[in-house]
This record gives sequence, C-alpha cells and structure tokens, in this order.
Amino acid sequence: MVALTDGFAPGMRVFTPTLSNESALFSQQLRDAPERARGVEFCGIQFPGIDTFDYLALHPEARQTTCFMGAGVRAAMAQGRASLLALDYQGMARVLQAQPGMDVAMAQLSAPDAGGWCAPGLSCDFLPLVWRQARRRVAHINPLLPRLASSFRVHVSELDAQVVSEQPLLDFHDPQAGDVERRVGAHVANLVRDGDTLQFGIGSVPLALAGALTGHRGLRFHGGLVSPALQTLWEAGAMDRDARITTGVVLGDQRFRDFVAQLPHLWLAPVTETHRLATLAAIPRLKAINSAVEVDLFGQVNAERANGALQAGAGGLPAFAQGALASDGGRLMVCLPSTARKGSVSRIVPSLGTGAVCTLPRYLADTVVTEHGAAEIKDLALDQRAHALIAIAAPEHRDALAQAWAGMRSAL
Repeated sequence: MVALTDGFAPGMRVFTPTLSNESALFSQQLRDAPERARGVEFCGIQFPGIDTFDYLALHPEARQTTCFMGAGVRAAMAQGRASLLALDYQGMARVLQAQPGMDVAMAQLSAPDAGGWCAPGLSCDFLPLVWRQARRRVAHINPLLPRLASSFRVHVSELDAQVVSEQPLLDFHDPQAGDVERRVGAHVANLVRDGDTLQFGIGSVPLALAGALTGHRGLRFHGGLVSPALQTLWEAGAMDRDARITTGVVLGDQRFRDFVAQLPHLWLAPVTETHRLATLAAIPRLKAINSAVEVDLFGQVNAERANGALQAGAGGLPAFAQGALASDGGRLMVCLPSTARKGSVSRIVPSLGTGAVCTLPRYLADTVVTEHGAAEIKDLALDQRAHALIAIAAPEHRDALAQAWAGMRSAL
C-alpha cells in the first residue's frame, strides 16, 4: 500500500484533516513510521475534546501550529515545538489564505462519483482554503464517508497520491444534559421565535435546548457545525423542511451520519462562507447560542481560559457574535451554568481577572443565560447591566457580587 506520508521530510508544513474527518489510516501510518514526522510542522484546526490524535507525540522533533490549546500543545510549547496562534476562525482563515501554500495538504474524501469527483466527507471548514495552493495533494479515500452536498469537491485527477481504504469514522457523543442544562435551555427557548435561524455548537446545552424547542416551528440553521441536536429538532417537526442547512462540519455518531445523509438541503461550506460577517448579517433573526467559561459584571465574556490555563480558543464565537448583532432581529445568547466546582465558584464574576482572557468585549454583550434566568443587557447602562447579571448568578453568590460591584462602582 502507498503510504500517505511518502515524501514527508524535515521542514515541511503539512495540513492535516481534523474533527469528523480525522483519518484513522493517516494516523496509523504515522504511528507505524514515526520517523516520517521528524522536523515536520503539522497544521490543522484540532479541537480539544474532539480530535484524538497527538502529532507532537510521534517524534521529539515534530512540530505543530494551531489556534486551540490542548494537553499535547501545552507540553510542546514549553519545549518550543508548538505555536499557538491567538486567532479566531476568521483570523485563521485569513492566515491560511495569505501564507505560502502548504507542502502537503492531506484530506479524507468520499469515494469518487461516476465523473471522478470526491466529496469532502463530513468536514469542509478549512480544507478548501489550503487545497489549491498546496504543492502536493494527498487523499485517504474512504468509501464509508457519506457524499454530502458541498461548495467544495476534489477530482481524482488533482491528487498526487491516494489510498482507498475503508476505515472507521470518528464518533463524537455530546455529554448528557442534566437539570442545570435543561433549565438553561428552557430560558433560551423562551427567547427563540418560530422562524428564527439558529446557530449553536456542541455540548449538553444545545442538546437541552433542542429538547426545549421541539414545540417551535419553521426554525432554520446556519452554523459552523451540526450535531445530534439538529436531528432532535428535525424529527420533532421544528425545522423548516425547505430551508438550506448550512454548516462546515457534521459531528456525531453513525446514527447521526445516516440521518444527515438523507437531509435534502444540507450544504457543507468553508469558514469563509459559514463565518463571513456579511453573510451572517444578511440572515434575518439569527440567534447565535454559545457557551462560555465566565461572564463579568461589565458583560465581558471569557470563553477560553479556566483556572488560569487556556482550555481552547476563540473559534467561531467572535464571528457569530458580531453577525448575530448585525442581523435584523438577531440576538447573541451566551449560556453557562451559574457556578463551577460544585457550587463553590461563581461563573458570574465581578471582573475578568488575570486568570481569564476576554473573548468578547463588553460592547458585544447582548443576553447572558444561566439556569437562574436570562439577563438581556445589550442596551443597559453599567449599573443596570451589573444588577441584571447579579440576578442570574447563583443565589449564594449574589451578595458577594453586589458588594464587589459597589466597590468597583465607587472607583469608576
């Protein structure tokens, strides 16, 4: 069998397939020949908690560039082998398009159709941005990948090397929603109207939200990824059956993959389409629903750093925040449990401290939702905003927050 890693050499930059298109064959071939990773810089948007392969563990001279923190990246940064870019998805798209072409663009693609065209499988977010400029284009053609409609496709004649092999696809299972998440979802559902266009990510809150929205009708979707929450809404009759569902990534298990393969209007597109501000602003009543680590009394959002350590990156949150706020009738909803560490720590905080980063500034604040309610703070003055946020904090932390705000207020 031809190795997908043939031709790898020190100093090369290799774009890797990630998320639901992570290639089990590519990973195994690298494990079998780790020397191929010596001096190679792997570039890909690996998402913590979803992507499973550690390129940096292959060889002590392997390198990686990414915009999401992970355990392997954290350790390799200390060794000078990893670079973490402080970019959101829009910034990452700009960098990938502006840089010289990758030495190798690695893809996992569907089997070709009668005309020789392969589909991008389950992920079309960043691959189209690097594919044409790459010096060498290599594909794992996996017949198990579904053929989904997309703005990007690859003809077999474009490939410098290919391996056809059925390999298991990456399954992802959302964490189960508990009582807190269901209460958060119920508050969000009260702010969603029939006919709205939704954007939401993965996790237990979207699952709970989907359960709370099953009585809605005519809902639409435009986002960076779709998960089984979409299937819940579709099967309940909540979705507009004639509207296009635009996404960059399909993420779930085999049951969900079988479901999306039958969707009549699913459309995969790169981040330059799914996250483009002009596109988002033109969608009426776009409701962007995303999670965070903490929110302070000014309305600033930290979605990346917990306990002083970076846990992820900004991802698509800044784009969807700005897009939803520019949309006619759009709204940005930041959702989070009111506490952490078994209730001992409030996630509504007086102000973002040295252990946090500001993912969204206060002027992008709109609505913050916890299990205790929704604070609609977009047009509120400072004092009103702080009091509205204190009101949705956990009851046992409200007095301390009020006292902290009084001290901060006197120093303004």
